[in-house]
Amino acid sequence: MRIDGKGSIDRTRPLSFTFDGRQYAAYKGDTLASALLANDVRLVGRSFKYHRPRGVLTAGSEEPNALVEVVGPANVTPNTRATVQEVFEGLEARSQNRWPSLSWDVMEVNDLASPFLSAGFYYKTFMWPRRFWEGLYEPLIRRAAGLGRLSGKHDEGTYEKAWAYCDLLVIGAGPTGLAAALAAGRAGAKVILADEGSEMGGRLLSDASLGDWRVATLAELESLPNVRLMTRTTVTGAYDDGTFGALERVGLHRRPRPNLPRECFWRIVAHRSILAAGALERPIAFAGNDRPGIMMASALSTYLNRYGVVPGRSVTFFANNDSARMAARALIAAGVPVTAILDSRADAPDEPGTMVHKGAVVTGTRGRLGLRQITMLKNGQETTIETDCLGMSGGWNPSVHLTCHMNGRPRWSEDLAAFVPSEGAVPGLLAAGAANGTFSTHGCLSAGLAAAQDSLQALGLKAADVALPEAEDRPYGIDPLWAVPGKKRAWLDFANDVTVKDVALSAQEGFRSVEHMKRYTTQGMAPDQGKNSNVAALAVLADATGRGIRETGTTTFRPPYTPVSIAAMGAGGRAEGFAPQRFLTSDQASRDRGAPMIEAGLWYRPSYFPKPGETTWRQSCDREVQMVRFAVGVADVSTLGKIDIQGKDAGRFLDLVYTNTFSTLSVGKVRYGLMLREDGHVLDDGTTARLAENHWLMTTTTAAAGLVMRHLDFVHQAFCANWDVRFISVTEAWAQFAVAGPKARDLLSSALGRDAGLPFMGVTDITIQGVQGRLFRISFSGEEGYEIAVPTRYGEALFRDLTARAETMGGGLYGMEALNVLRIEKGFITHAEIHGRTTAFDIGMAKMVSAKKDCIGKAAAARPGMVGDHRQQLVGLKPLSDSPLTAGAHLFAQNADLTRENSAGYVTSVCYSPTLASHLALGFLQNGRARHGETIRLVDRLRDIDVLCLVCDPIFHDPQGEKLRA
Repeated sequence: MRIDGKGSIDRTRPLSFTFDGRQYAAYKGDTLASALLANDVRLVGRSFKYHRPRGVLTAGSEEPNALVEVVGPANVTPNTRATVQEVFEGLEARSQNRWPSLSWDVMEVNDLASPFLSAGFYYKTFMWPRRFWEGLYEPLIRRAAGLGRLSGKHDEGTYEKAWAYCDLLVIGAGPTGLAAALAAGRAGAKVILADEGSEMGGRLLSDASLGDWRVATLAELESLPNVRLMTRTTVTGAYDDGTFGALERVGLHRRPRPNLPRECFWRIVAHRSILAAGALERPIAFAGNDRPGIMMASALSTYLNRYGVVPGRSVTFFANNDSARMAARALIAAGVPVTAILDSRADAPDEPGTMVHKGAVVTGTRGRLGLRQITMLKNGQETTIETDCLGMSGGWNPSVHLTCHMNGRPRWSEDLAAFVPSEGAVPGLLAAGAANGTFSTHGCLSAGLAAAQDSLQALGLKAADVALPEAEDRPYGIDPLWAVPGKKRAWLDFANDVTVKDVALSAQEGFRSVEHMKRYTTQGMAPDQGKNSNVAALAVLADATGRGIRETGTTTFRPPYTPVSIAAMGAGGRAEGFAPQRFLTSDQASRDRGAPMIEAGLWYRPSYFPKPGETTWRQSCDREVQMVRFAVGVADVSTLGKIDIQGKDAGRFLDLVYTNTFSTLSVGKVRYGLMLREDGHVLDDGTTARLAENHWLMTTTTAAAGLVMRHLDFVHQAFCANWDVRFISVTEAWAQFAVAGPKARDLLSSALGRDAGLPFMGVTDITIQGVQGRLFRISFSGEEGYEIAVPTRYGEALFRDLTARAETMGGGLYGMEALNVLRIEKGFITHAEIHGRTTAFDIGMAKMVSAKKDCIGKAAAARPGMVGDHRQQLVGLKPLSDSPLTAGAHLFAQNADLTRENSAGYVTSVCYSPTLASHLALGFLQNGRARHGETIRLVDRLRDIDVLCLVCDPIFHDPQGEKLRA
């Protein structure tokens, strides 16, 4: 029911929503949970295993019970926490995990069969008859598994991803986070304050304290240009190098409309961070503690003070600490009857105006679809109390989760009866306030200020003065009570129906490790990940095994802290976002000349450039090849990966990733290199230029640009993180064009206005028509060749200029088809040959693996089986007839049967060579280098090709490289 004059909802803006097809009223600022409670709806879901009736338990993201499906115009979002989902006009929600209805669920029969469905029953039950598994057991289990249902349609929602950088990331905007952000903001630090709530304030919203200070502080923070406030943003994970993942709910609180993002996944990099995420109140396990109407005491306070809602008309509390009394006082002040406070502590203090039963516990409850009555045990006597709402408080668990995401372990505090963060668990992160075990408001404010001062000192900034308001500073006292003894089921994990008996059974059957217990009982494996139940379950396990909680330990906390939709993490990865179209600066110029475009490593590159009268691609390709061989050709090679590498250890780093030595390369020179994977197979090949003493530019193949970047990052992090070397992809920053042929030098000299002469495998800075660029003397065609690079913005203009100059010299543009023919004629390899299963030995480059140094993959490449005559080795193939050859064909000895066992090799690349007037191929043949001059049989049964070929050297054209070095 609603309480007049309470809450921060906007009562001037009424809203309507539906739940299970029935319409209800709400106000702007309500969550689905608060609105349902305001409408006296207590039953909101069914438990996973036994389908027991469940109601709202908490008021935050830790909610295990109130999980619903939100129905949108094009999608259904299951397992949405009603405590987080904000109501908007027209919101449609429905309960889940029930049939045919929420109040009458057929699967509730599981609860009657609970003696046969105890923890681990599925490990013992579905063993026989064996043939029943696929036909009966597995289909039944799969049909019963899960909570919510997907629509089965594609998610057409819009999602975004974003990146942010700050000096200080403050996680949580309660009193600790607000104090820390205010101090850092005034000091001039670049601050991000992120909070999962729709409003900032944390506990200050729940207990209605320090309202004026909260409002004034937020107003000042909003006015500071160096502070960013991020509401509805949950920091979900802590990662290396000060990186955090965060999920922002952008449009989930609004009526869906086209192009409105539902969520945004942030990658935030922070120099320093403060964890001010507060603490979570934990329940007490007792018989029947899962009925609708039984809630956390702090949730009652939140619903009253923030939403003006009370979930019952007669409220009782059960606690082992003083926290519940704050909620009781607030309810009494609002005119809500509080029947009694049951305090398990015999020396509990009195509470004016309320009956306090000291040394009392709850031993049972009644009410099928909602609480009606509890049973109290006091001084050995049981008494019943009529009540429709029970607020329980078993103490507080600091939110240590983020501090454990990098393999840190929390430490047990006997004084708090809780786990607290270990110092230094996440580099650069300080836990403060309730997240660090300080539970008073004054203590949280002071802890936030102290954490900010420490962080500012580490950042080299001077802390500004911050005057803290007066606040309560009561000591935290608790007498641990994890479970009330009894024969009936007492619930620990509400979402997965795990009871005290289940945990005890786990220990009894030998699953004494906390990780084994977790998997045996499914404790903590539901959508809430055990936020409410883990510590109590560990305490029960410790008691069952005769150990302390410290010795028992904790399960492993892993990101994300709260559920994150895959669509948000993969935002932009749909359709063209999954396989983006990448266009060259020369794209339009190429299309203007009628070039058909083909995909190459996600780039669109011209296949060939047809001329009038040419009716087939072969005619255009042959012309372009001969144009390069006898005049000059221009090709856009901007797609090649370009990685800028700098640092005094850059040469040393290149020696580690390449098989050959680069540290001895002179400035102004380029060297061809071969790169291996850790398993000894070839990863990529390319050239690297030394631009200055500590400055290098690596070039990779188009297909492997991303793979090489990832490989370099792995090698750096895994093997030489302390080396002075940094690298970044600059592929898109430079437009690069190959100019090849006997007239290449003349063409470039005319463009540069000076002699373009450059030694083979040289590099130099140039100025072309007032633009700074680079000139390389390298060739992928076998002719005298150069590559000229300019900043991307000048790429199209340079391409058109080079094309016009080439055409006046009897040359022109050549595309991918001609490029392929030119490289096959020269025996140059691509990823058709280095496809992941070949070694340096196989491609004839074993001598490039330096014997004077180590490199990635060197030891693995020397393993038995990786070298030797039995290996298939790169060879050239020329047909003895005019028959075409096909890639993928198999190679056989002339008289061998065409069986899989007799296959001696395969073909990787084929072309027709107008230079040699013959079809050519590259392939791998067993002991191929020793079989030059031999005739073998090429067979492609799919295309009905059976050709005799001459095995030869893979370099068909200019084997001495005289043209290359001209």
